[in-house]
Amino acid sequence: MIHENIAKLRKHSGFSQEDVADKIGVTRQTIAKWEAGESVPDVIHCSDLAELFSVSLDDLVNTKWGKDGIAGLPPKGKYIFGTVTIGEKGQIVIPAKARRVFNLKAGDDLVVLGDIQQGIALAKTDFFLECFNIMKKKGSNEK
Repeated sequence: MIHENIAKLRKHSGFSQEDVADKIGVTRQTIAKWEAGESVPDVIHCSDLAELFSVSLDDLVNTKWGKDGIAGLPPKGKYIFGTVTIGEKGQIVIPAKARRVFNLKAGDDLVVLGDIQQGIALAKTDFFLECFNIMKKKGSNEK
């Protein structure tokens, strides 16, 4: 099944075999053998492939494909990281995968945004301020 997933994820991501080979440090022939099921990537290359395709190792190995394409994979750049529990003082722990994906580290500042109907969102403070400044500039240019 992994051979089918490598081929379909590669095509879904818009990469050629050569592109994937260059990005993970193997030959194009190696990618072709993996996709044909003639050999299987080792754990390190599986990890590299999962990162390249923005999927988990489990998704790389176990994703089922429907007639319409990917079944069970979120759209690229969209994630469900699981659930969190709010502590007595309102604290939450951001899941490790979310911290890795968004490069969040201890001491980073986040803005908490809220919408009664949509819920709560977190944004890096720098991003939020950059957006605010862009909107502020546009507003002053329209006057």
